Amino acid sequence: MAGLAVPLAGGLRETGNPWMPFELVDADEGVVAPVAAYLKDVQACGRSEATLRSYGMDLLRWFRFCWASGLEWDQVTRSEAADFCRWLTVAGKPGPGGGYAPATAAHCETVLRHFYGFHLEAGTGPMVNPFPLARGRGRPGAHHNPMDPFPRGRAGLFRPRLPQRAPRCIPDGQFSELFARLGSHRDRALVAFWVSTGARASELLGTTVGDVDPGQQLITVIRKGTRAMQQLPASPDAFVWLRLYQEQVGGLVPEGQDEPLWWTLRRPFRQLTYHAALRMFTRVGESLGTDWTLHDLRHTAAYRMARDPEMPLGVARRCRGCRSGASPTDRRCSRPGRAAAARRAGRGRVR
Repeated sequence: MAGLAVPLAGGLRETGNPWMPFELVDADEGVVAPVAAYLKDVQACGRSEATLRSYGMDLLRWFRFCWASGLEWDQVTRSEAADFCRWLTVAGKPGPGGGYAPATAAHCETVLRHFYGFHLEAGTGPMVNPFPLARGRGRPGAHHNPMDPFPRGRAGLFRPRLPQRAPRCIPDGQFSELFARLGSHRDRALVAFWVSTGARASELLGTTVGDVDPGQQLITVIRKGTRAMQQLPASPDAFVWLRLYQEQVGGLVPEGQDEPLWWTLRRPFRQLTYHAALRMFTRVGESLGTDWTLHDLRHTAAYRMARDPEMPLGVARRCRGCRSGASPTDRRCSRPGRAAAARRAGRGRVR
């Protein structure tokens, strides 16, 4: 394992076909049939294209490991699965820094367990799932705290433990510096909406022109997972920056009610994607020597809502699209001293 070199062979290719948005190809540009069959099953379960891409990237890591090790995907055992999970956490990620984050390794283990479970039921894979569940020890929930939700059940045997960290909150001073570095009205409007609504980045990027109601200061988003439409209140500043952006692109992009709200700034004008918005935001953070992400804006909104004495926590949860009951983010944000802890964590992430 120490001398294993995993080349970046193959890739996950976007097809533009709604029936098969992504396909995994090998080094010879041939489609990997087992992955194609699995992604079709995932799509049949109603999962979004973003989920298909996420699952495809996890499977790409696994198949690259198999190709470099000379393994056949349908002949691997628990031993090779354990080696792959070790490789993920130690030396899997290309470039400096070594292994992947525990959350990435945990997601990859879950996807591979489901992948082999699918082929096990179909009779097209190994007879035993190489990514099994953890061995049961005693009665589940025997020492359950009634104040906490019940666990989902047994986790994967090779699933790493995820550290419980306080959500990263961007301090007000650094947020002001970051906002001042934004280079366009579009970027300022996006950040203002993200930090005032608490919406996910993909939810806001999927809005259309007709989803904006400046008179009521509301913007309608489609929630991730449930696909439900929900109106969210936003700050007046966000609508001011949005109006300035619309005046800037007026006559250059389609303005119909069903047209996308966010566009690229360069010709040819295209709908702004998540990765383009992420690169815009990380580029500004790098100019300040920080590594804030778009999801940190959602956590910042959660902290501000939890600290607002005029906003009940139930309303804050509904604005962020959380399920009924206090989420882990709510419990961490509402405790005294959490904002200071998040600011200390933020200072620690400055390069």
